[in-house]
Amino acid sequence: MTQKTKNALLLAAKVAVAAVILTVVILNYDTLTNLDVRAIVEGASSVYAAIAIILGIFFAKSLLFVIPASLIYLSVGMAFSPLTAILVSFAGISIEVIATYLLGLFLGGDTVNKLLSKSKNGQKLLKMDITNKFSVLFVARFTGLPIDFTSLFLGASKCNILKYYSASVLGIMPRVIVFTLLGDTVYEL
Repeated sequence: MTQKTKNALLLAAKVAVAAVILTVVILNYDTLTNLDVRAIVEGASSVYAAIAIILGIFFAKSLLFVIPASLIYLSVGMAFSPLTAILVSFAGISIEVIATYLLGLFLGGDTVNKLLSKSKNGQKLLKMDITNKFSVLFVARFTGLPIDFTSLFLGASKCNILKYYSASVLGIMPRVIVFTLLGDTVYEL
């Protein structure tokens, strides 16, 4: 198989993945944006099944981009004890940031680098290697930039995955903990 054929097949695979994601979102937009996570958890046969369902929802959120994050965090806080809720949210965030990073890497790694290298500012950005600086990654996560789109870009930029993951989890978890505990408080009221 020639390199040209391989490139064409890879491009076709990327287009197919993007088309499937877009189709799922369009056909299920209302359901996804109004997902009743707490009701889904209550219907689970065991606490382990409920945790698996929640982690599946985090994974779906990482690929579909339309499931509201705060809805998940609050619902997890309502469904579980505070410590269990925080641990489930931590596992969910881990799944979410890795899955979206890998999607970005698959969909656009080479494309992002080619686009950046075409301009002087893009070349400077590549030379600075800003996407591999822990402090920059941490601030991007802590300030509340959208989790999924930021992860997608950083994956496409081929950011160092260990720095990316560490900065992401440390930067995102404070607000996740607050929302999770808020969900527990709302449920108590």
